[in-house]
Amino acid sequence: MPEKALKRQTFACTLDPARAAALHAALARDGQPPADGEALPPFWHQIYFWDAQPPTALGGDGHPRTGTGLIPDMGLPRRMWAGGRLAFHAPLLCGRPAQKLSTLETATRKQGRSGPLAFVTLRHEIRQAGVLCITEWQDLVYREAADPSAPPPRARPAATDEESATRRGFDTTLLFRYSALTFNGHRIHYDETYARRVEGYGGLVVHGPLLAHLLMEKAEAELGPLAAFRFRATAPVMHSEKADLCRKGHSLWVRGEDGRLCMEAEATPA
Repeated sequence: MPEKALKRQTFACTLDPARAAALHAALARDGQPPADGEALPPFWHQIYFWDAQPPTALGGDGHPRTGTGLIPDMGLPRRMWAGGRLAFHAPLLCGRPAQKLSTLETATRKQGRSGPLAFVTLRHEIRQAGVLCITEWQDLVYREAADPSAPPPRARPAATDEESATRRGFDTTLLFRYSALTFNGHRIHYDETYARRVEGYGGLVVHGPLLAHLLMEKAEAELGPLAAFRFRATAPVMHSEKADLCRKGHSLWVRGEDGRLCMEAEATPA
């Protein structure tokens, strides 16, 4: 049965313009980065509110061990960011103090066709000067340790009827920088030997949140300011391949080089 949402954690952070400038450079964005007092683009709060833990509190994958914070230990070590939902209520201003309240909404263990699975949903509420700016629901999946010799699961084919598509490449420098800026220690993003031999991937894995971030940027550029956004990861993207960021109406998706669906999303304009 799902656990009651009793566990909460609070974080306080000043949204440093220097960190925003670093993300602006890492993503190769045009123009100038957000200056002090200007609104941050969607999803840029991911580079703030670090939960920095000492090495003794980390698991073998580089993430904080379950059972040490909000997320209970359900006996499944392999973590995946499955998707999320965001509601944008008010601008989040660069250079100003902000607070994040994180709540464990659900933690459920089930038996799937591929083995036991644990589903975790966290809710994050981000405020500035007492005003709720962003509500985010983060969906995580935990699985058994991978069998590197097992064939990868078959992915669904992605649609090809998009109104617009942007081809995007990913290299090790971008993955390293995004990991550093989000303080994400998951080794699948920077340790290729670990990613291949332990977790069974075909290379370094592009961060799911990075793909969602790029889809949000595309949605905002083509549809205008966002009121809400939701996304779901369906297959990993490797650092050695290019992917198409696609949009048709309010629907967006990431298509891998072989035509597989890697992420699907829906944008709600303001």
